[in-house]
Amino acid sequence: MKQYRFPEGFLWGGATAANQIEGGFYEGNKGLNIADVLPGGKERLSILQSPGFNFEIDREKYSYPNHEAIDFYHRFKEDIALFAEMGFKVFRMSIAWTRIFPNGNELEANEEGLVFYDRVFDELHKYGIEPVVTISHYEMPLNLVKQYGGWRNREVVTFFERYVNALFNRYKNKVKYWMTFNEINSGLIMPIMGLGFAIQKEEDKYQPTYQAFHHQFVASSIAVKACHDIIPDAKIGCMILYAPVYSYDSNPKNVMYALQEERFFNYFCADVQVRGEYPAFIKRFFKEHNIEIQMQDGDLDLIKEGTVDYIGFSYYMSRTEKKDKSDLENSQGNLIGGVKNPFLKASDWGWEIDPEGLRISLNQLYDRYQVPLFVVENGLGAYDKVEEDGSIADDYRINYLREHIKAMSESIEDGVDLMGYTSWGCIDLVSASSGEFSKRYGFIYVDKQDDGSGTLERKKKMSFFWYKDVIASNGEKL
Repeated sequence: MKQYRFPEGFLWGGATAANQIEGGFYEGNKGLNIADVLPGGKERLSILQSPGFNFEIDREKYSYPNHEAIDFYHRFKEDIALFAEMGFKVFRMSIAWTRIFPNGNELEANEEGLVFYDRVFDELHKYGIEPVVTISHYEMPLNLVKQYGGWRNREVVTFFERYVNALFNRYKNKVKYWMTFNEINSGLIMPIMGLGFAIQKEEDKYQPTYQAFHHQFVASSIAVKACHDIIPDAKIGCMILYAPVYSYDSNPKNVMYALQEERFFNYFCADVQVRGEYPAFIKRFFKEHNIEIQMQDGDLDLIKEGTVDYIGFSYYMSRTEKKDKSDLENSQGNLIGGVKNPFLKASDWGWEIDPEGLRISLNQLYDRYQVPLFVVENGLGAYDKVEEDGSIADDYRINYLREHIKAMSESIEDGVDLMGYTSWGCIDLVSASSGEFSKRYGFIYVDKQDDGSGTLERKKKMSFFWYKDVIASNGEKL
């Protein structure tokens, strides 16, 4: 049998986001963020995209599972002990911006929030686990959305600079791995989550979106430079949502359409953050859509100087495209879709399962950028059943992860420089896309149900013990 190998020091672990696990809704002087006003349920994203969504909490109409989530805010010691039992080398997490600056525009950081993350980092280090910290993960301060219009407003760059400097100075001895914006390119599909505003009916969708991206690129470069200055031995990366785009067939028109979709979605943001300049292909698009990016003197120089050290990315699925989709059934996915691929099966939520696509993705990214890569999200959202004896036999999750880990090993043999792997939702959490608890990813089951019931008790699934063996053997025991 083929032996799958990973380099010494490979960073095995798991991944989460503050707004999906922490809870502690109003505790520690935390302010409101975008995630706090997102209703739970399968209609979450359609509600967000509906005209008139006012970013207010309406408890008579909606539930808000993120407010308690899985209560990591109070139970982090218990959870980190379980991560340590699995042998995690790293734990990817995010910092809630509004725990540090409750309104986003304060002059001084909130000490209670800083202390909370001190405690989390100290607990991780107690077990030899390195934190991998996403600075902004779909939780922009609500005040910056309402008062400033999100990232379309240049002033937000100043607020973000203040935020990152507070983090780097406070945690310079505790965090070696950072990422700026989670799935930054998702703003092309769902600007409210990453860019902090909704496109209004009367406005062109392109101008504000690309202007907001420019502000994030400037902010990202400021963060990179500050990180390198304050924590010289740290590494700071970008983070993108990646899904390779296949043409439905060999019709050149469909091949070209797939190529265009791939370049704009997969590569635009990464090109700017890794190469330090706007890609050539975007210039034609700007011209044809009358997009004029307002820049300040020195912006392009700053972007060139503040390129990232590595690329973190999420991989859940590939995407198949056809220019005329009218005769085909659509597929679902992580904010993006396409047409159904007849060669692939799908998850309980309709996301197509394509382990070979991860190998393709790793090769494509490394061929293009030649910088270290880090798979920081990958996993299977599925319904889990607790048996009468309390066991949870999630062999379907093990099979999914096993095949994706094999694909990573193959890519390493292909010559890809791969830093590590953090499986998404290593402990059950609130789904970002649907606000459900029933869409479970974790190695650890959390007794919390979609109707709000549950004890929050943690249980080890079958995959917990499997992943423990994977890490202990450095990927050889799959």
